[in-house]
Amino acid sequence: MNRLVRGSLYISVFSGLLLSSSFSMANVADKLKVAIASDVRSQAEVDRDKNRKPAQTLAFFGLEDDMSVVELIPGGGWYTKLLVPILAEKGSYAAAIGTSRIEKNLSTLPGFERMTITAQDAELWREDGARFYSLKIDSLGVENADMVLTFRNYHNFGDQGREAMNKAAFEALKPGGIYGVIDHTARHMEPMTPSNRRRFDPVKAIKEIQDAGFVLVDYSSLHHREDDELEYEVGARSVSGNTDRWTLKFMKPE
Repeated sequence: MNRLVRGSLYISVFSGLLLSSSFSMANVADKLKVAIASDVRSQAEVDRDKNRKPAQTLAFFGLEDDMSVVELIPGGGWYTKLLVPILAEKGSYAAAIGTSRIEKNLSTLPGFERMTITAQDAELWREDGARFYSLKIDSLGVENADMVLTFRNYHNFGDQGREAMNKAAFEALKPGGIYGVIDHTARHMEPMTPSNRRRFDPVKAIKEIQDAGFVLVDYSSLHHREDDELEYEVGARSVSGNTDRWTLKFMKPE
């Protein structure tokens, strides 16, 4: 095969891969628009779209509609209500740890029947006098997942809980799988106070997650807020709904 033919073949294949990826991302964007407009979402949830930027956030993590995705500690299901519709046709969605609210409020709704609750034997508790949670979990109950995501939950755990969560995420992912983590920013190495207890040092998070075996792939300033002085409790009126947050993308090595 001469150089011109080889070059043409390479360009053709490469263009096809780009087209396929772009088409997949377009599908995600279209499905996300539908999910965002769904009447399953409350007005309070809709009001947070501007601040949380779900389209840009999920694009940064590289979400595609045929992925196997696990969400950790989904809370009331703000992201669940967006992820499930995107993944329902071609992919799969599983939620693990702290899933009681979405089980109660979402599992019986039309379109959410493919939502899976996994790792139901996981134990989440606080030791006497402790501010933060411990976690006992053998497995997320998922193998070769494409992506594990958790939003504004990392700060809720003590050292043991964070280590257990990171280990479970690592074991659930396939090689090359993505671990996406977002949380409220604390100043690096600042001593803990009642005001910063729901914030977390991003440098410490990076070290801990790398210690679990992950590689830091990228970070995003999507949720950087210059007017958050990193001084006040995240529920304080001056910063509530507008905290500075770090957005980190890790990968399980190939």
